[in-house]
Amino acid sequence: MSVSTLLKRILLIAKRIARPTIPLGHIYEVDEIQSFVRQKKNPIWIAYALDRESKQVVSYNIGPRTNTTLSVVTDTLRYAQAKYIYTDRLRNYRSLIDKYVHRTTYYGTNHIERHNLTVRTHLKRLSRKTICFSRSVAMLSAILKIYFWG
Repeated sequence: MSVSTLLKRILLIAKRIARPTIPLGHIYEVDEIQSFVRQKKNPIWIAYALDRESKQVVSYNIGPRTNTTLSVVTDTLRYAQAKYIYTDRLRNYRSLIDKYVHRTTYYGTNHIERHNLTVRTHLKRLSRKTICFSRSVAMLSAILKIYFWG
């Protein structure tokens, strides 16, 4: 099988996968992972939310580390009427998450930090010191969609 055929099939499989239904009123953890596309000079961030009870990724977005990228994930949790949202102390979250729901306790993001390590172990393109990398944002998104929801 040629490389181009394999890449087309990965994109086709990812297109067929639907987003999971998000349970209402749960507790979520939000964090981001840094990666790069093509060159290490071009950092890109993967922001995602994890349901604390089921340990399932409920939303993710890829882009620069800005409010626009993070708001896709936090808006999803707002629509899900999250009971609490635990994050690290990144300042961007203060303006995106309602202060009555937002929590930044010391051990509040243990599950998602462990999940970050597991994702980095399973997907070598997200490892910090590796020669593997993504050549396009579309392919990175397809791989993440298959990994998270496939």
